[in-house]
Formats: sequence, structure tokens, C-alpha cells
Amino acid sequence: MAAAPKHKLNLSVQYADERLKEVLTRPLLRKTIQAALFFPADLTLRIVDAEEGQILNRDYRGKDYATNVLTFAYTEDSDAEVTQADIILCTDVLEKEAKEQKKTVLEHAQHLVVHGVLHAQGYDHEDDEEAEEMEALEIEILEGLGLKNPYL
Repeated sequence: MAAAPKHKLNLSVQYADERLKEVLTRPLLRKTIQAALFFPADLTLRIVDAEEGQILNRDYRGKDYATNVLTFAYTEDSDAEVTQADIILCTDVLEKEAKEQKKTVLEHAQHLVVHGVLHAQGYDHEDDEEAEEMEALEIEILEGLGLKNPYL
């Protein structure tokens, strides 16, 4: 099977929380994001601690707790030629979930990055049909990166 075409990616990575800087390197993040892109994109990926994650989730989603990944998509409902979004990963939640799910932090982080990139491109999981489509895409993308099904 031929490799998927690479789409133009302008990526900014911000390590507000530097605990995962050695694990989630810029080249690895770029490769992971590129695998999930269906359109050219201008993305910022910010890695934060629980405090910042909670503030963002509370202020923008009305949920007063830190969550694993937040996606602020700016072009998902428009005719923009370039996907624009900010994707936030919370180190504390990511590490806790990886331990609970018996996964490496890297495996879980790559799954969450793919999940966030799909949200940035308009995918969602508000109903069962959407959730199944999004999960199937995540599984396929992660397998293409040599990772196992995150839902098993």
C-alpha cells in the first residue's frame, strides 16, 4: 500500500510543562501529526500541567477539571484551505491514564495527539456513529505508525 500523501504542516510546539520534552520530541510529534492530517494545517501543540489544563477546560468548556487533550479548532466549520487549531495535552492526566491503562506514556500521548488532530479537522464523537468512525480512523493511523489499537 502506498504511503499517504504528506500535507503541508506548520507546527509550533510549546512545552509549558517540560516533563515530557525528552519523550515527546518535536520530530516525533510532527511525524504523529502528519500521519493524521488530511489537509494542510497550521497547528500549535501545547503541553501543560494540571493547573493550566484545568483553567483552560473550565474557561472554555465549563468543566472544572484537567482533561487529557483539548482541541481548539478554528477552521473546522469553514471552507478554509488550511486547518488551524491549538491542541493542548495535559501531562498529569496523560501520565495517570497511561499508568491506569497499562500503556507507555509515549503510546498514550501519540493516541491523544492523533485524537486532537482529528478533532481539529472536524471529526467528533458526539454520537455512536461518529465515535465509531473516529475510533476506526485513530486505530488505522496509529497502526500506520506501528502502534497497537488503543481501545483494546
